[in-house]
Amino acid sequence: QQQFYSRDVESNIIHPSHAPPSTILPFKYSLRSIYSRRYSLLVSTKILFSINFFYYYLSSVTPSRKNMKLSVTMFLLAASRLSSRFSVALTTPQLSTRSLSIKATPLMAAQSGRVSNAVQDSDVLSKTDTSKTKNQPQLDTNPPKGTRDFYPEDMRLRTWLFDRWRDVAKIYGFSEYDAPVLESEALYTRKAGEEVTQQLYNFQDKGERAVALRPEMTPSLARMVMAKKGGLPLPLKWFSIPQCWRYERMTRGRRREHFQWNMDIWGVAGEEADAELLSAMVYFFKGIGLTSEDVGIKVNSRLVIGEVLTELGIPPEKFAATCVLVDKLEKIPIDAIQGDLEELGLDRSVIEKLLEVLTVKSVDGIRNVLGEDSAAVQQISKLLTLCEAYGISDWIIFDASVVRGLAYYTGVVFEAFDRKGVLRAIAGGGRYDKLLETFGGDPTPAAGFGFGDAVIVELLKDRNLLPSFDSAGIDTVVFAMGPDVYPAALNIATKLREAGQTVDMILEDKKTKWVFKHADRIGAKYCAIIGSKELENGEVAIKDLVAGEQESVRLEALGAWVEKQKQQ
Repeated sequence: QQQFYSRDVESNIIHPSHAPPSTILPFKYSLRSIYSRRYSLLVSTKILFSINFFYYYLSSVTPSRKNMKLSVTMFLLAASRLSSRFSVALTTPQLSTRSLSIKATPLMAAQSGRVSNAVQDSDVLSKTDTSKTKNQPQLDTNPPKGTRDFYPEDMRLRTWLFDRWRDVAKIYGFSEYDAPVLESEALYTRKAGEEVTQQLYNFQDKGERAVALRPEMTPSLARMVMAKKGGLPLPLKWFSIPQCWRYERMTRGRRREHFQWNMDIWGVAGEEADAELLSAMVYFFKGIGLTSEDVGIKVNSRLVIGEVLTELGIPPEKFAATCVLVDKLEKIPIDAIQGDLEELGLDRSVIEKLLEVLTVKSVDGIRNVLGEDSAAVQQISKLLTLCEAYGISDWIIFDASVVRGLAYYTGVVFEAFDRKGVLRAIAGGGRYDKLLETFGGDPTPAAGFGFGDAVIVELLKDRNLLPSFDSAGIDTVVFAMGPDVYPAALNIATKLREAGQTVDMILEDKKTKWVFKHADRIGAKYCAIIGSKELENGEVAIKDLVAGEQESVRLEALGAWVEKQKQQ
């Protein structure tokens, strides 16, 4: 019969679950109840025999009719009590903790249906013992280092920023996409010495697959495009706002997780795509109140460094790795990368010559170094001409030192920065025409940028350009002055919501003073109050919490009242 017993984890009860009718027993005992009954039986037996013996002795020492009657009476009571206890004990099945570890068998599955996981768990008693929780260490309420909680006011800020990004993307004709936050590790483990490959949150899953939390979105986009095998119509203009993860040193505006606005154009080989992306970035900056005095965008081309390295006799296969090293020189001295240079087979003199070129800050200066026919010079000149046509020239600065730290960039690169120099890079991107080839796909021209949420928020705080997010965005608070009018208040809240208002319904019996404090705390505009008198008159009292004025509105005219408020 044990195979038909299951265990209710919530109530700690052993009971005959899903058993055939002939095997169901008329009992329902917990293990603790069974053990306590048997212990009680033993104790009770000893006590009752002791009492009976005492009275038997009393009757033998001082025999009397009264003592004899008392002795017989106590004996009968003891016998009755013992009989009851033996009856319970003998009809209770001999259950033990071993019965809890019975594995499901085909017979059980066929006769009893689904078997509780608790029945198959041999350690279930220790797991459900609540007495141990008193000694547990207190929960650390902080999120993991480098990550954030988003309370309602934080979510309002995040939503505001994401909405600005989405608005710009849609204005520029981009479509939104998304991909899993968990990707194959091989998607990111390139061999060019990029920081991102050492900053992965990577591990083996339960299927022994090497996976990683995405540190950036571009490789996922490349995988998605490649998966369609040429089935996507080009050019494509896509955007996304993914959460990205990197285990890196934290500074102001740099965390180990962040959200990033990505805009990408695939299928356009010319600088027109790069200029369109720069225009969208500037449009966003202007939309949130920043000017070209606050933010600048440095532009360059990887072709510049490529032509210099060619003149110095460095083979093309070392270009990408050299660019990654040069990008590090903005943060560390050249001596710190000496070992990496030697590993690439580069002399220190090569890097020093390269740095001389990268200090050039004008197109004319780079033209003097590379010549008028230089492909790099022509590419930069065309880009600057397009930016002038977009009307964003005052935002754009040529800077030959900008190479970006990702190996897959092949042409134009750019980086938005704080003109005051307080914050790190705000956004960055460029052209990556050969990325798909590194995954075994066909050559496909592509360009894009990534724009993190952390730095831009810090910049807006510094410039005092962030709006307030204290208000929950509630139009009207609806309050019933008693349980008898609560149904009418629900009807009013429904009508206001159907008319397009955001409504907070007071769900508990509160005092009027509390309601007005609550409405002020959440930044509500109006408070609709209904009492017995208002219900009798078929109206509701609505107080304007900004102007401090109150008016009575007929229930059937609530829709018209809402429209009137929208027009004001």
